[in-house]
Amino acid sequence: MIKIPKRGSMLYGYEHTLMYGRYREDLGHYARTQAKNLKILRGKDEELMMKKGFRRYQRAWKRKIRAFLQVLWNHTFAKVGEDWIFLALLGIIMAVLSFAINVIVEQTATARRRLYHDVSSDLPYMKYIAWVSGPLVLVLFASGFVHVVAPQAVGSGIPEMKTILRGVVLREYLTLRTLVAKIVGLTFTLSSGLPLGREGPFVHISSIIATLLSRAVVSFKGIYEIESRVIEMLAAACAVGVAATFYTPIGGVLFSIEVTSVYFAVRNYWRGFFAACCGATVWRLLTVWIRGASISALFRTSFKSEFPFDPQELLVFAIIGVLCGFGGAGYVAFHRKIVQFNRNHKKWNQFLQTNRFIYPGLVTLLIVSCTFPPFLGKYMAINASTHLIIEQLFSNITWGNQAQDSEAQDIINHWTTSHTNIYFHLIFFIIMIWWTSALASTIPVPSGVFIPVFVIGAAFGRLVGEVMALLYPNGIGFAGRHLPIVPGGYAVVGAAAFSGAVTHTISTTVIVFELTGQMSHIVPVIMAVLIANAVAQSLRPSIYDSIIEIKKLPYLPAIMSTSSLAHRIMIDDIMTREVIFVWKDCCYKDIKNIIESYGSIETFPLVDSPKSMVLLGSVHRNELDFILQQQLCRERRLQEVKRRYSQQDSLKFTMPYVYGSENSSRSSKYDLTEPDEPSSRSASSGFGNQSSRFEIYPVNHQPQESSLTNESDNYRSTPPISANHSPKIPIKSILKPAAQFTSYSPNSVVTQDFKLRQAFENIFMKSLKLQDANNGKNDDTISSSEPSTPIIQRRVQLPRERVIDMSPEEQLAWEEDQLNQIIDLSSCHIDPAPFQLVERTSLLKVHSLFSMLQLSLAYVTSIGRLVGVVTLRDIRTAIEKMNNGSLLPRSLSLSPLNQRSNSKDGENFLSLRI
Repeated sequence: MIKIPKRGSMLYGYEHTLMYGRYREDLGHYARTQAKNLKILRGKDEELMMKKGFRRYQRAWKRKIRAFLQVLWNHTFAKVGEDWIFLALLGIIMAVLSFAINVIVEQTATARRRLYHDVSSDLPYMKYIAWVSGPLVLVLFASGFVHVVAPQAVGSGIPEMKTILRGVVLREYLTLRTLVAKIVGLTFTLSSGLPLGREGPFVHISSIIATLLSRAVVSFKGIYEIESRVIEMLAAACAVGVAATFYTPIGGVLFSIEVTSVYFAVRNYWRGFFAACCGATVWRLLTVWIRGASISALFRTSFKSEFPFDPQELLVFAIIGVLCGFGGAGYVAFHRKIVQFNRNHKKWNQFLQTNRFIYPGLVTLLIVSCTFPPFLGKYMAINASTHLIIEQLFSNITWGNQAQDSEAQDIINHWTTSHTNIYFHLIFFIIMIWWTSALASTIPVPSGVFIPVFVIGAAFGRLVGEVMALLYPNGIGFAGRHLPIVPGGYAVVGAAAFSGAVTHTISTTVIVFELTGQMSHIVPVIMAVLIANAVAQSLRPSIYDSIIEIKKLPYLPAIMSTSSLAHRIMIDDIMTREVIFVWKDCCYKDIKNIIESYGSIETFPLVDSPKSMVLLGSVHRNELDFILQQQLCRERRLQEVKRRYSQQDSLKFTMPYVYGSENSSRSSKYDLTEPDEPSSRSASSGFGNQSSRFEIYPVNHQPQESSLTNESDNYRSTPPISANHSPKIPIKSILKPAAQFTSYSPNSVVTQDFKLRQAFENIFMKSLKLQDANNGKNDDTISSSEPSTPIIQRRVQLPRERVIDMSPEEQLAWEEDQLNQIIDLSSCHIDPAPFQLVERTSLLKVHSLFSMLQLSLAYVTSIGRLVGVVTLRDIRTAIEKMNNGSLLPRSLSLSPLNQRSNSKDGENFLSLRI
């Protein structure tokens, strides 16, 4: 049939043979569009193939490079020793990084001072803006960058490393993102000029680099996958971080051991020394080659070696130690008060959390405004850098003698004005650095506190030395001789004592000896540091332990009391008696309830039965999750469906076939109706009470006029027959009725009819349960007001994946049946020997075991029976209560009779043990 399109149609003027309906566009335009689409698709396919080929080529090259590095390692460095290469590389990287940060910080500070001095003095507000704008922008950028990239890079880093070396895993703390955030944030923070240090952040940076190097070495040396090996490398990295800050390899190792370890393995000693020496040497060589500095000590002094101090001055040095102890404890308490104020005031805390740039901006603006040179900065030598201030404080020149040489005059110009003297400047400098450094350390940026407290101690010692020189201008007489007072020696003693009191370390003595290059004041320094530590430890924890308590990191505090109370408090006084456990014959439903009810427990004890409570081991939460998921997984469910269908098919195949009865006449015809008719479903015995998605409609048999008419009419849409419409032609079965067989034989007709009927039945049964694996709808439908015409698809489309699955009701019933089964523990890992304690273990022993073995929990047993569990939090709470006096042994609350009986039982028990 040929039709001519109407006027106005897009096909007007063309005659087409409408074999499949009316065309929608010009054939030429359609062909060009399809060609263009094919070209685009071909280009995309070629581009995809090129990318795949490039990736395959890239992977091949990576494998070749890795193999070459492995061969090179095995034949060169592996024979020397991988630890030596690893540690040397760690020290060199940290030295280069430290030197680069120092150069950037000094150049930025010089540019800031130059900008301030270049502004005209006639415009004081412009000088104030030039002085304030730089630090404000740098601190805000550092705070924002760290918050966006890695918030865990905020702070010192030593408290977190102390926790990690104890065995606690802190997520995302030793990653590459944290390293970038720490380096960038520390550089901008130090460039701002705030009274902050770098020693703690350098310990953190060194630990991250050691972790990344360990991961890189794992690809061709698997020994670094061992957890104990990583801990050893981290211990050495902490020493490198301290050594990279100053030229102090020996003091850096000792300091890192004191601030990060409770129990230190001696086998790691040489690793720390070697890496620290490599880092300190390379750092010092870089300063000599690039900046022309000497290779001597960083703050070299020239004290007299024969009689550096008078023995009567030891009393003054002891007083310095006492005052530094009180000052260090006060510094830690002031820092803690600031943090608690920000956290306890909920509205203020919520405001700061919402506006994260407000607090750093306000604190920076306050500190920089107070140090503005025309205001208060002129009383605290604000124009001198931190390095220059330490050199002047350690100088061998007495400031109060009014020396006329140029070096002494330059120092005096920094520490005096026309209406003030050096004593007022030193006092004001100590007070300002004391509160500004404590306040600045609460800003959410990478920063440390060691250098500020070191400078505070040096200034305090210098003040005491200048006062002693003023009181005794000719020195203190002893045995007919007068030895002059050396204020620089007092500054060295004060720096070691105050920094040791804040950090609770003794290794600051070695650090000052390496910094000054002299050990002439070894006795006063050690005495003052010991006294300062004794005073500070009796009042407050160290600054790092205080930060651990503030952040609530999982770390055990030290037992401060030396009385026998820690020996008399037993583990059964502090343990948790209500233990959540898993028993051997429990079902999967019990496991599911335990996992869902106790989400914070990571490890569950495994007992023989709830009645006997004999401890068999411990199971991790992930193992229980795994076996529960395996029990209810989709594969098992599909296997069950397959088994049921195979069983159903086998039953139907063995079902007897009887003709002439009512049931056989019904089964000979398939009544295919809509699923909404239960009566029709039940009447069809061929489906076994299963619903069908198909319905048979009558077919109008018309004479075939021509092939063209038939092909066009077959694609015309026929309107559906409504439910109320009764067709004139009765519904016919797709199979031949049984009445057609007038005679049959069991071997021929019946068998053929049964097989054919069984095949169609299987098809309909499976189509009833088919579910699409991909439930997405096809969006390629075309909506048009014109009659729909078939579109010839050029591309071959694969059919959707279809699976046979259960209905929701059947799935719930199956899951309930699976959960009621007995658990199978053969597929999960069970720790057969978890750490156990007996009931009468003292708190002091438990504290030592948890600290030495890096434990997080232990099970308490009595003759093999599980009676309780003790965790790291329980021990920490018990120690805090014991130090406060609120926890007493249970024996103190017993009557004297019970005490006598307990003592007799204890004696009998001891005799049995002996």
